[in-house]
Amino acid sequence: MPSTVGDAAQIGGDEREAARRRLARPERLHGLFAPRSVALVGATESSGWSRMVVGSLRAGRLPGRVVPVNPRHASVFGLPAAPSLRALEEPVDLAFCQVATERVDSVMQEAAEAGVKHLVVLASGYGESGADGRRRERALLDRAIELDLTLLGPNTLGYINPHAQAAPFGLPVTEPLRPGGVGVVLQSGALASAVLDFSARHGIGLSLLSSMGNEAVVTATDVVARLLEDDNTRAIAMFLETVRDPEGFVALARRALRAGKPIVVLKVGRSDAGRASALAHTGAVAGDDAVVDAVFRSAGVVRVRSLEEMLATADLLSQGLPLTEPRMGVVSASGGACDIIADRADDEGIEVPELAPGTSERLTGLLPSFAVARNPLDVTGFVLARPPSGGRGLADLCLEAMLEDPSIDFVFNSLSVPSREPADPDALHGRLGALAETARSSAKPVVHYSTTCTDLSPPAREALDRHGLRVLPGIELGMAAVGHALRWGKARQHLLRKQDESVDVLPGSRAARPSARTGPWSEADSRELAASHGVPLVPATLARTREEARQAAEALGGPVALKVCSADITHKSDIGGVALMIHGPEEAAAAFDRVHAAGRRHADDVEGVLVTPMRQGGVELFSGVTVDPVFGPVLAVGLGGVFVEVLGDVSLRPLPVSTADVEEMLGELRGAPLLRGVRGGVPADVGGVARAVRALTQAALSLGASLNALEVNPWWVHGSQVEALDVLVVTGTSGHRDTPDEA
Repeated sequence: MPSTVGDAAQIGGDEREAARRRLARPERLHGLFAPRSVALVGATESSGWSRMVVGSLRAGRLPGRVVPVNPRHASVFGLPAAPSLRALEEPVDLAFCQVATERVDSVMQEAAEAGVKHLVVLASGYGESGADGRRRERALLDRAIELDLTLLGPNTLGYINPHAQAAPFGLPVTEPLRPGGVGVVLQSGALASAVLDFSARHGIGLSLLSSMGNEAVVTATDVVARLLEDDNTRAIAMFLETVRDPEGFVALARRALRAGKPIVVLKVGRSDAGRASALAHTGAVAGDDAVVDAVFRSAGVVRVRSLEEMLATADLLSQGLPLTEPRMGVVSASGGACDIIADRADDEGIEVPELAPGTSERLTGLLPSFAVARNPLDVTGFVLARPPSGGRGLADLCLEAMLEDPSIDFVFNSLSVPSREPADPDALHGRLGALAETARSSAKPVVHYSTTCTDLSPPAREALDRHGLRVLPGIELGMAAVGHALRWGKARQHLLRKQDESVDVLPGSRAARPSARTGPWSEADSRELAASHGVPLVPATLARTREEARQAAEALGGPVALKVCSADITHKSDIGGVALMIHGPEEAAAAFDRVHAAGRRHADDVEGVLVTPMRQGGVELFSGVTVDPVFGPVLAVGLGGVFVEVLGDVSLRPLPVSTADVEEMLGELRGAPLLRGVRGGVPADVGGVARAVRALTQAALSLGASLNALEVNPWWVHGSQVEALDVLVVTGTSGHRDTPDEA
């Protein structure tokens, strides 16, 4: 069959990627994920995979044809079979390929000839199996491009789309499929069962669940792009082992932020790979996981720590409740639960304010005499002793009072549902109906929760669905989800404002000019690069003789510092290559001898000794740019000197950053009060510090792909005075993407 994109074997990497993207456009994925007819290629009753896929399709109640393709049997699983895809009277929308790895290519050829455009490939033995497998996977991609096939996998279990009633999926599926607003993207196969099970047990409806496999053609990022255009999807949950397309993922996350579709990610895999340079402090504080946190935060992505937290958070966010303000009211029938919630609220940064006097009076009139009208509110077991009348009970009346309190922004409300068929269904529906009406009529959000993470019984799920109610699974997951939702709402407001601002460009910014040098630079050369981009530096003279050191000290006047200058010596103080608080020309000459000799004992190439004025008082800060293997250059800012590694008080951002971004980073430090002048200290010009650090990032970006690390440790900050006291540049092959300078 002639290719629509040319001979894939002859195209280069960029052209291949462009062709792959065309196959994974959202409109192509709509056909992949919403088929009306499915062929099961290689289906046989002796295969467990086949049995599960057929069972899943039946559970999903696919509205169209399911056609087994098997040349040796006229029927499979009671369904009329076809000997091949070519033998079909009309093409199916999707072929689920269950054949062995060596037969996949022939099935792809047959699908193209039969007019089938979408494939799911179950077979393994590709990129996950080593060098030979990676070659097979590249050939699979090239073949898909050549034949114009959109392919999910290989090594995938398939997907479930409850809205389309399509479930070509290689694991058992709980019936009935529950349509909803959460789209789930998994870089895992077996975890899909756990996700489906938890979702079904807790009433979480899905718009799509896709097991991604090896992502040879369709990637996780492509599926997110599709979900952003899907009206059924209101929040996206992802399990990620790696971010294969970092630039595309971040761009989509920002699109999702604008669209109001939260992305909730469980990202696993923590390693030391991000520590790009052991020669610089930056690499020690900006490891992979910290960088992932920073990138996600900068793009408005919610990061969670468990599958349960991922699903509960995505479910809450999919409800679209306007959770942006932190003052929470709590209604519970347990004093112990109130105590737990109060503690967890503090963990999550949620306020539990005192009630207004009018609310306290109103509640006192409702509650039994032994109860206390306060927030969190324990309505006590009295609610069980006095059942609701006409659908409205004590707890409902207390909820109404709490919602009308001016000091409350939203209410976290305990909702118990029956674990078995209720003895009085009418009473249950009356109570739930009244509760739903209270929530609908209030301008403030009501978040319902169960005390523990127990499964919802079928009668409970049916009753909640009937009244449009949702219940978060337990206090722990419920409070985590509320905390995430509040932070996402605030972050969205903040980040949308920032996205509307342009990144400021400093005077003298230049396009990237990679350096041919490999390894660390001498401090003199490092200072020259920094100065060319406007980084404020402490004055320095490079003395090559003791007489030049004496003259430099005399010219500077006050006490001076001397540092050996050599590209081969990065941690100068460790080898005795630094002399501090040197007074007068003669002391400087003697110190030159000591420092220079120490340098010569450890390096053949010593350029000389830098003589600088001593800086005392003020605050020392650190900033550095290192290169993450996935996300590229990343800025770290923290307290300076030895504290950067000892205290770990660091804020991170991917580059590029604006001056406002750097100011925000400085404010995130635990040591930020030092910049404000605590205990009589001189307040720092934070804007001046931010401009200096921003200039350093411009110097780093100017090195392009040769950048390994660039840092200042420390900066000296005293009021409006900001100077870099020590500069280190390391260049070489860092294996990162070349990040263009935005100037």
